[in-house]
Parts: sequence; C-alpha cells; structure tokens
Amino acid sequence: MRKSIDGLAALVENDLELDPLQNVIFVFCNRGRDKIKILYWENNGFVLWYKRLEKQKFKWLNDTLVSSHKISGYHLNQLLDGLNIFSGKPHKSLFYENLN
Repeated sequence: MRKSIDGLAALVENDLELDPLQNVIFVFCNRGRDKIKILYWENNGFVLWYKRLEKQKFKWLNDTLVSSHKISGYHLNQLLDGLNIFSGKPHKSLFYENLN
C-alpha cells in the first residue's frame, strides 16, 4: 500500500490496461487484506480514499486467479461497511475508549 495517486494510476493504465481518467472507481487491497485504497478521477483531479481495518480483514478475490473484477456500487458500499460481499456476513464492530 505504498503507492499513492500517481502509482495507482500507473497500475490502472499499465497493468490493467484501463484508462484511469474514465468514470470508474478503482479499488486496491493490500496482501494482508486489512487496507483498501480507492482511486477516482473527478473533473479536474484524482480523489484517493483509504480505509484500514483494525482487526478483521476484507473479503477479497484471490489475486492469483484474477487481477481485476467488477462490482456494483452497492457491493462496494457493503465491502466498505464490513460485509463479506460473497457471503453477506459482517465484520464484528469494535469499540474503543481511546486510540492508545
């Protein structure tokens, strides 16, 4: 997850052979499956969102089988809300009093 906007846009263009400027949201997950970055071109610049899970892991496709996969906006929202979009089971909620 070291890549930022330029590196992720290059991955989209070179590895996926897609146009990073199209009206599509590109979602990247790290090997540990606890971090997600979302890249999106909006009118005059890129937007980058980042989410890190504290204990659970995102249910993600096996990267040896597929390098890209299309999901709906509905399933993206479920994924970001902690649902396993393949089984429908949610992550457990965590409650902390402080971050230390």
